Parts: sequence; structure tokens; C-alpha cells
Amino acid sequence: MTSSLPLDPDLLADIARVQRIDTIKALLSDVCRLTGMGFAAVARVTEDRWIACQVQDDIGFGLDAGDELEVRTTICDEIRSDHKGVLIDNVGQEPAWNTHPTPIMYGFKSYISVPIIREDGSFFGTLCAIDPAPRETSLSKVRDAIDGFARTIARELDSFTSGRVVST
Repeated sequence: MTSSLPLDPDLLADIARVQRIDTIKALLSDVCRLTGMGFAAVARVTEDRWIACQVQDDIGFGLDAGDELEVRTTICDEIRSDHKGVLIDNVGQEPAWNTHPTPIMYGFKSYISVPIIREDGSFFGTLCAIDPAPRETSLSKVRDAIDGFARTIARELDSFTSGRVVST
């Protein structure tokens, strides 16, 4: 699952920045609780890389902070391109997704991912969650909360970068 390419200093700094923001662990826990999913992550996504910056893995998906997926195998790559979130309640019941290679490759039935957009409008990455089981209630009911979490992460990253105090 991981790349053998070395990380450049900017990406290493981004990962470290996310790991130093204490509220992100709590937000990932909230994402799992609200969505009913067992894996949530903040990922740094570029044209060439998908890197987990912080994760909560209660399903044994097997990714830790700093681990990498081939970006072209992720839906987050599509989100990087269009800055639009994706919600999948049940891969098997959604024609646009039931033959898509990503859910098949990673074995998930439910998925949510929203972009993390910095104050300057730049795309940082995604806040995403997956689970091998489909959702019984629509993820659209928690979409606003997940979008709010992504905005909070972006504000924390902007505060950290500008030298303002971040939560500890």
C-alpha cells in the first residue's frame, strides 16, 4: 500500500503539522461516531501522493500516520481535482460506485470524504472515512458536521502556519 518514493520536506512538514494539532484526534473520533464507520483519516493529497497524516482505525484497515496509498487508486484524487465531497452509503446500491475500482480494491461498502480547503483557497487534502459495512442511515444527515470538521482542520492548519496559537 505504501510508496517507495521519499517524501519531500514540505510533505513531511504537513504531516507533522497535522499530528501536532491535538483536536484532530478528537475530530476523527467524532467522524467515526457520527458516521458509524470504523476508519477515519486526514490525508494530505497532491497530484502524486496520498499520505495519511492522522488516523483512527477501529477496523484494522492497516494504515497509520505517515503511510501512503497510490493516489490514483483513491477517490480522494477525484476530490482533489474537483473539490467536491463524496458520500457513498452503500457501494452495492449505487450504480456510479458498484463497479468503481477503488471500493473493490480497498473492500469498503460505505465512504465519505470531504476536501480540506485552506484560507487561501488551496487544497490540502481530505477528511475521509470508510467501513466494510454499508450505512443504514444516509450519510447526507451528517454531511454538514463532516464539512464543519474539515473547515476546523483547515483553520487549525492556517493558524499553525501563521504562528497563531492552536489548540493543545
